[in-house]
Amino acid sequence: MPQHSTVIHWFRRDLRLIDNTALHHAAKDGAQVIPVYILSDWRKNHGWTGPIRQQFLCGCLDSLSKNLDSLGSRLILRGGRADQELEKLIHETKAEAVYFNRDYDPYGREMEKSVQEVCNRIGIPCRHYKDRVLHEAGEVLTGSGGPYRVYTPYSRNWLGLDKVSSLGKLTSLGKMPDPALKSLPLPTLDHWQLAPTQADIPAPGERAARERMKTFIENRTLHAYAQRRNIPAGTTTSRLGQDLRFGLISIRELYARCQSAAAQATTADARTSIETYIKELAWREFYLAILWFYPQVFEEEFAPDFRGLPWPGTDEHFMAWSQGRTGFPIVDAGMRELLATGFMHNRVRMIVSMFLTKDLHCHWKLGESFFMQHLVDGENASNNGGWQWSAGTGADAAPYFRIQNPWTQTKSYDPDGAYIRTWVPELKNVSAERFLAPPKDNRALAPGYPLPIVDHSTERDRTLALFAKHRGK
Repeated sequence: MPQHSTVIHWFRRDLRLIDNTALHHAAKDGAQVIPVYILSDWRKNHGWTGPIRQQFLCGCLDSLSKNLDSLGSRLILRGGRADQELEKLIHETKAEAVYFNRDYDPYGREMEKSVQEVCNRIGIPCRHYKDRVLHEAGEVLTGSGGPYRVYTPYSRNWLGLDKVSSLGKLTSLGKMPDPALKSLPLPTLDHWQLAPTQADIPAPGERAARERMKTFIENRTLHAYAQRRNIPAGTTTSRLGQDLRFGLISIRELYARCQSAAAQATTADARTSIETYIKELAWREFYLAILWFYPQVFEEEFAPDFRGLPWPGTDEHFMAWSQGRTGFPIVDAGMRELLATGFMHNRVRMIVSMFLTKDLHCHWKLGESFFMQHLVDGENASNNGGWQWSAGTGADAAPYFRIQNPWTQTKSYDPDGAYIRTWVPELKNVSAERFLAPPKDNRALAPGYPLPIVDHSTERDRTLALFAKHRGK
C-alpha cells in the first residue's frame, strides 16, 4: 500500500517517464503523484542560456505533458522560485511528501536546501535521489578520501565501480491531479521575452531522444566511435548531449546499452570504440565532481598559478570570433555551425575555444558564457571544464604551452574541407589545400571572406610569454 495519499514530484533535469529514479519512488509511495515543473522567471537576457536551449526545453515540456496525459496524469506548470512555488503547491494539494532528483551545481544545490527547509517547516518528508549520474562525486574518491583533480585516475576508479541497473517504465501515477489545480500554459519563448530562433535544433522530447540513442548504438556510429569521433564532418558522435542535459534518457540505460553492445561486438575496433565512448561518460561525471568539490571554478581559474592572469583580448576580436568572421576557416565553420544549430562538434569546440583564449587572448569566461547562451546541450559543468582545459587553467588541463594550431588541426581532421564548406558556403569553390595554411599572397580566400585577423605564430609566442611571466611572479 502507498505510504502517502498525495506526493509531489518536482521535475528538473529529468524530463522523462522511463527510468526516472525520484518519479519511480514517488509513484511507489504515493496514491496520487502531482508532477510539477517550475519555469524560471528571468526575462530577455541570461548569461547562461538563450533562445536555442529554451526552445528545446519548450518542446520537451510539451512532450512530457503529452506523455503524462497518456498515463492519466497532468503536468502542473508554475513559474518563479522553486521553493516558494513548491510551498504553495504543498498547501494547495495537501501533499505529504516532495520527491526530486539531485542537481550538482551550486545554484541547484542551494535551491535544494531551501526546498528541504520548506518541507521541514511544514513537517513533511523531502526525498531526493541520485539520477543524473552513474556515480556521484562522493562515490569516486582517492585512496585518502579526497576528490580527484586529474581525469585519468578518476576514470580508472569510476570504471571499476558497480553500476546501478535501470528501473524501467512507469505504468501509472495514480489519481489525476484535480482539474481545478492551477497550472500555467505550456511555455513558448514569449515566457522569457525571447525572440524566435531559426536554429535547426534536434527534435525535443523523450521519444525523439530514445530514437537518437537507438540509432547511435544500432546504426554502428558507436562501433566506429574511436576511429571517427574527431572528424567533424557528418555524424561521427552520439549527438546525445542535449538528451543527457535535460534527462530525456537515463544515463543508466545508456550505459547498459553500451555494455550490451560491447558484449555483442565482433571486432576489437568495435569494442575499443565502445570503451572509448564510455570513458566520455566518465569525463562528464568527472567535471560534475569538479564542480561539486570546487564550485569556485565558475568564478576563477581552477589552477591557482593562473588566477589573475591578464587577458588582453579586444572586443573587436571577440565579435569576429562570435560571428565566425576570423579568417580561419575551421574556426569560422565551428562558430557558424553553433549559431545555426545550437551544436558544435567536440573537436571543433576545442579548436575554437583555444583560438579565442590563446590566439585572441580573450578571457575564457567570455567564451564559456557565449557557448552556454547558444548550445542546445549546454551543461555548465562540462562547458566550464572544457573552457578551462582549453585555456590551460583547468582540472587535468593541457599544459599552457600546448597550443593548437588551427591550420594543422584542419589538416588532421578536415583535410578535404568537407566540414568547412558545409558551414562557410562562400568557400565552397576554394581548394581544400588553401584551408591548411594562411594565404601566402595576402588575398582573401574568397570574395567577402576576411583575411586572418591574427598571425597564429605571433600570438602563440605572446601567449607563452604571458603565461610564463604570470606563473613566475
